[in-house]
Amino acid sequence: MRLFFAKSKYMSLEIRTVNSTSDLKEFIQFANKLYSDCPYYCPPLFFDEINVFDPSKNPALDVCEHQLFLAYKDNKIVGRIAAIINHRANEHWQCKKVRFGWMDFEDDMEVSRALLDAVRQWGKERGMTTMNGPVGFTDWDHQGLLIEGYEYLAPLASLYNYAYYEKHMEAYGLTKEADWVEYRVTPPKEVPERLQKICNLVKERYHVRVNKVRSAIELKYKYGSSYMDLLDSAYQSLYNFQPMTQKQKDYYRDMYFPMLNFDFVTVVVNEKDEIVGVGVGMPDISEAVRKCGGKLFPLGWYYILRALRAKKMEAFDLLLIGVRPDYQNKGINALILEDWIPYFIKYQISYAETTAMLETNTKVLGQLSLFEKKQHKRRRAYIMDI
Repeated sequence: MRLFFAKSKYMSLEIRTVNSTSDLKEFIQFANKLYSDCPYYCPPLFFDEINVFDPSKNPALDVCEHQLFLAYKDNKIVGRIAAIINHRANEHWQCKKVRFGWMDFEDDMEVSRALLDAVRQWGKERGMTTMNGPVGFTDWDHQGLLIEGYEYLAPLASLYNYAYYEKHMEAYGLTKEADWVEYRVTPPKEVPERLQKICNLVKERYHVRVNKVRSAIELKYKYGSSYMDLLDSAYQSLYNFQPMTQKQKDYYRDMYFPMLNFDFVTVVVNEKDEIVGVGVGMPDISEAVRKCGGKLFPLGWYYILRALRAKKMEAFDLLLIGVRPDYQNKGINALILEDWIPYFIKYQISYAETTAMLETNTKVLGQLSLFEKKQHKRRRAYIMDI
């Protein structure tokens, strides 16, 4: 389907909807082509991207509408974008947002404007009143335009974009709605004395402890989906939160947890053996993914498996920490950090990368004051009335 056809003196611009498997493959591969000469970009795993847009695989599509668009100039792909309406999130926040994500484009204002116009038009036709992005289907997807830190390698768990994207967003009239910051943390050689004192106090006062599990099977056997319930409740106040369905909880649990090194999965429980905190991290496998171009075959699986099982790690990704709402602000995070430090030492990790944290999340950011760190990246979500 062709949405519109614009002509200039030298070339034509066309926006087409993605309607077939071959179109979807072109949509996914466009970013890899755009960043083929960029040493900082990490391609997504190809099968993951295919599954994200497959209603039979991704349960987020049970609560979301979406449409993918490709921009062509003289029959060459020059940009892409996804338009998304998450009805469950909109209901939670009492808003009418159309989201845009998976937006990549050549440095051409005509192209970026046409892509955003396509999302805007699609959203207005469905009764939406604001446009927001770059974000994904849910808050578990990549979100936030990189506006600082272009000179650092992108982990698999985050987006990368060229610096020119920011001026395109502003030129279109989009304005800041939220910023996230990311830190590079140098692990200490031992558990800091101050952290140890905090942990001892927390354990004594709230009768909590770390209960180490060693596999996804053991985690599921002991706790079922309660740790996913915890994460859902822990994140309900965060930006663009969408209450997860049970299918989503099962999907994220079965997709992510089996591949983890359980040295870096920390479960905190109370005296009733209820989970009150969860921390998850993993080796940075972005170099392995770059090496195989995001494809598992013929040797991608080998590079990735070797990185996941490495006995020595240069870089590490701090993926998430979630605390049950009634235990928040009680120092549970400190127990998770205390548990990780000996493993940072064991694996000789040089630095750890945090995931994006809202700049307004001062309590979590304050806990990083215990460590040597550098705020090296910033991301932004934009919004505008439509």
